[in-house]
Amino acid sequence: MAALRYAGLDDTDSEDELPPGWEQRTTKDGWVYYANHTEEKTQWEHPKTGKRKRIAGDLPYGWEQETDENGQVFFVDHINKRTTYLDPRLAFTVDDNPTKPTARQRYDGSTTAMEILQGRDFSGKVVVVTGANSGIGFETAKSFALHGAHVILACRNMTRANEAVSRILGEWVYMRNGLC
Repeated sequence: MAALRYAGLDDTDSEDELPPGWEQRTTKDGWVYYANHTEEKTQWEHPKTGKRKRIAGDLPYGWEQETDENGQVFFVDHINKRTTYLDPRLAFTVDDNPTKPTARQRYDGSTTAMEILQGRDFSGKVVVVTGANSGIGFETAKSFALHGAHVILACRNMTRANEAVSRILGEWVYMRNGLC
């Protein structure tokens, strides 16, 4: 810890929070890298955790990736009609080498779906969740969606299914904007 303090890296509250002068960026193919504006250098490893990360999943609904005249990637949010150079998926990065849970991993009644899926990437996977408009089914569908899966909500009531989809998309926007 003394080494981190000496390097000025212990002044943030969260382990994943970047120190002053640092910025998180992504490559075109979804790898996360870190820019140190003070020393004008970049690196693949997070400056505090030493972990490598990558983007999980496709762009959210209504988003598109473009390239400007200088070859820099930017993102277009067609729903809110705005652009940004920050990848909207940065809130959902996964470790490059996630630790696999042991076969004896124990869960109990208080374990959430988000905790079970932590560190896993379901990009390109299709998941069908029955009863996904409420309760355990909704939480499971939301968790898979937030971890990059294409989720099919199997529900008997189309109105409640559409409401569940809206809530999941709202949660994604909420987390993406760092409001959680």
